[in-house]
Amino acid sequence: MGFSISNAALRLVSGAFILNTGIGKLNLPMEQAAGLQESAQRAIPQLGQLAPEKFGKYLSYSEIALGTVVLAPFVPTRLAGLALGVFSGGLVATYLKAPGMTHPGSIRPTPAGTAMAKDFWLAGIAVALIFHRKKRTQES
Repeated sequence: MGFSISNAALRLVSGAFILNTGIGKLNLPMEQAAGLQESAQRAIPQLGQLAPEKFGKYLSYSEIALGTVVLAPFVPTRLAGLALGVFSGGLVATYLKAPGMTHPGSIRPTPAGTAMAKDFWLAGIAVALIFHRKKRTQES
């Protein structure tokens, strides 16, 4: 397992962002948890079966765990990328299915959707981590 500054930068930025977001949701008020759950169940309907308080806790814990996995240098880069890809895929699906977030017939964000559209950068980072190729050393 070699060290790559580019991978380290991608993992540091995305992992720290997600970890911080998860920590910020540890004491999520019930109303906020219910609002997040409503958005999330558009992409994953089964999430509607949870109580909002449980959803909020599970969301917080999963973001903390994901952020930690992405940041941990002993976790292989492709595995961190796959975990990030699953998470960001859910965020992108939520953005695309939320009413009023995109212009009609487009993925371009409306002013209201700009904050959620940033989740595409997490998907891009995931792709970069998954498909990063190690440089082969030449024998002299």
